[in-house]
Amino acid sequence: MAKSETPDIIYTQVDEAPELASHSLLPIIRSFATAADLTIEMRNISLAGRVLSQFPDYLTDAQKVNDDLAELGKIVKQPEANVIKLPNISASQPQLDATIKELQGQGYKIPDYPYEPASDEEKDIKARYDAVKGSAVNPVLREGNSDRRAAKAVKNYAKANPHSMGDWSSDSPTHVASMPGDDFFANEKSATITAEQAGGAKIVFLADDGNQKTLKDGLSYEEGTVVDATYMSAASLRAFIKSEIESMEPGVLFSVHLKATMMKVSDPIIFGHFVSVYLEDFISKHRAKLDELGWTPNAGIGSLESKIAGNGELEADLKEALAKRPPMYMVDSDKGISNLHVPSDVIIDASMPAVIRAGGIGWGPDGKAAPTKCCIPDNSYAPVYDETINYFKENGKLDVTTCGAVSNVGLMAQKAEEYGSHPTTFEIPASGKVRIVLDNGDILHEHSVEKGDIWRSATAKKAPILDWIQLGITRTKATGKAAFWLDENRAHDAELIKYVEPALKEAGIEIPIMAPREATRFTLETMVAGEDCVTITGNVLRDYLTDLFPILELGTSAKMLSIVKLMNGGGLFETGAGGSAPKHVQQLVEENHLRWDSLGEFCALGESLKFLSDARGNARAKVLGEAVEDATQKVLENGNSPERKVGQNDNRTSHYWFARYWAEALAAQGDDAALAEHFKPIAAAMAEKQDVIVEELMADQGKPADIGGYYHPDEEKTSSVMRPSATLNAIIA
Repeated sequence: MAKSETPDIIYTQVDEAPELASHSLLPIIRSFATAADLTIEMRNISLAGRVLSQFPDYLTDAQKVNDDLAELGKIVKQPEANVIKLPNISASQPQLDATIKELQGQGYKIPDYPYEPASDEEKDIKARYDAVKGSAVNPVLREGNSDRRAAKAVKNYAKANPHSMGDWSSDSPTHVASMPGDDFFANEKSATITAEQAGGAKIVFLADDGNQKTLKDGLSYEEGTVVDATYMSAASLRAFIKSEIESMEPGVLFSVHLKATMMKVSDPIIFGHFVSVYLEDFISKHRAKLDELGWTPNAGIGSLESKIAGNGELEADLKEALAKRPPMYMVDSDKGISNLHVPSDVIIDASMPAVIRAGGIGWGPDGKAAPTKCCIPDNSYAPVYDETINYFKENGKLDVTTCGAVSNVGLMAQKAEEYGSHPTTFEIPASGKVRIVLDNGDILHEHSVEKGDIWRSATAKKAPILDWIQLGITRTKATGKAAFWLDENRAHDAELIKYVEPALKEAGIEIPIMAPREATRFTLETMVAGEDCVTITGNVLRDYLTDLFPILELGTSAKMLSIVKLMNGGGLFETGAGGSAPKHVQQLVEENHLRWDSLGEFCALGESLKFLSDARGNARAKVLGEAVEDATQKVLENGNSPERKVGQNDNRTSHYWFARYWAEALAAQGDDAALAEHFKPIAAAMAEKQDVIVEELMADQGKPADIGGYYHPDEEKTSSVMRPSATLNAIIA
């Protein structure tokens, strides 16, 4: 479809299970939207698409890909923006390497990633690839703050159909371990830019030997921007890791929980320290050979195993070294994939809720469940998980049939806080000082650092902060109970409190301001009492809490309704988490069963259509949106959501039921007679052909499926796999 100036809805092309699901669901949405004269267009923000868009000079004309992310970054600043955003890969280095290899194998002559660029050309290639890594998408698209909550239909279904919860005991050895000091929390400094300070700035490193280097120039701070700077001591981190390994109790798994995808500079380095301390003796013994092989601890044990494959001595020594260490929390016990295999495999906002939901247990290398030591080095957010574990040890598991709903209002617009810190995060090359120097000559922040320390700076602009506070006030009035999660003893939070307190006073409303630990207990107590609660947080806690509480309440975070009210008037509708997507793709390829649940897309679609109706006065969009809500409710009530095993409902059958219920709701409504007449034969045909359609959709379950690639699947092959019912396709067409 040709791109129009202002499409009614833009749907994002992404990765893994959500993208596979789109091949089935999007044709249905397009068909229904066309009947109402609505335009829906795609923009490609997949990892493979982002990679290819960076290298037009290496590709044939037929292979070139538009930089849709940059285009979307402009669109979301327009008042008429209406974007449905599915989960995309926030690439770690191993994921980027795998994508490059797959694309090269498909005939795309893009260059290898230069780990140690020796020429200007290689430096340019590395810079292009680095722009794709980590949280490359969200900071560009999130030109607004987040309003995330469970749709009523989803919450009611979860209460009536409770998911499994593990039992907690008061003497469970599962616990959170954090650094005793010298972490990002302890070393943080923060300031709000004054009118005299507004303007340009740079980050400078002054080595103890007198050498000076500009780490980053061209920075610009607006008046009212909160600017933070902090560092984590590498020596203190390594001492912490060593101490935690040595103090392990028998029968407890060792684990580390980071977010190497979003924090693409700092967390892979922290991960590498865990790997290198865990394998300290092995690395010391074989350092020369490992250097020769080009292995870095930041890449993980999986990369190490690959590089030493076939070297009997190293393989035997590695096996022996692992056996001497405490057993690790596993990603996949059957395949021997551990917590320390790949930096992006254990993502804190998915892994910690899973441990907590299970009653404090993870899976060990022997395939058995066991309590877990959860290492979260930095104290900025670790207390949230620590307090949650303490609460359930004291009170037992959550009763999901009676608990209230926890929603979130998150400060994330314009690259707010740590998730916008990638360009200003550095591994320090030598002992010295790091300074933020303003153009007016002021030294805004200064830290004395040692070689290997991880220093970073982050910002939060005034307009997004004020917008976030007002959104929090609005949601509090609609919900009842709420709290601002801000710690007056943390430098950054203290600056935000200076904005929050006068805004609350002006609004004439009292909303408590609590440090994350106290706010966690307040929220748990509120939800256990059956009351709803709003968590009003910064960017990282927005990310963490919108997995933690939904996974406890609903069994998954993929079913949350996520609305980003764009600051210039548009809407961005996000569809839930993609953290479990890799296992879903694996199951599809092995046995042609996709258990990914598109409920998040259903909810986002309904909200997007209603937003379109309000923003553009489109009455038909409202009719479609209300019918989507009816269809979503029936999918839940009638048990049509995907299940886990071959022979059960999967993603494709759930789309059939959604389409049928949607058509039936449109045929039955009385607000638009023409739409009702259009959809009556469609609804009747889907009902009449139900048995045939379901049989066609499930006919190949249990057999391998060929989609032609993981990061860059073949369009025709994927469509063939995801649209196997000729009968349904004909009705939709």
